[in-house]
Amino acid sequence: QVQLVESGGGLVQAGGSLRLSCAASGRTFSSSAMGWFRQAPGKEREFTATISWSGGSTAYADSVKGRFTISRDNAKNTVYLQMNSLKPEDTAVYYCAARWGGVTTTPQGYGYWGQGTQVTVSS
Repeated sequence: QVQLVESGGGLVQAGGSLRLSCAASGRTFSSSAMGWFRQAPGKEREFTATISWSGGSTAYADSVKGRFTISRDNAKNTVYLQMNSLKPEDTAVYYCAARWGGVTTTPQGYGYWGQGTQVTVSS
């Protein structure tokens, strides 16, 4: 089992930055690929970023590429999402997820989810 707790969300003006953290507990976090997804009101949950267990492989949604950076610190059992140049359309609840195996961009591929953290970007 892996338990995930997100933090770092909040209200920020357009053009600002936030760093989300996801603290993991449970077995073998360092063997898990991790992902960030987001869900805006009335919309489906969408892929944002993913990182392999080693950190050597990452992938991003086109909408955040060049603005967001995913990273992980296996010694601290934590994955991060650095979000820069935020836009109002980035407003959503952001979820951290974990899976065994390689990276994937589909939410169905992840077996463990956090409770989410709200990010609101004002114009």
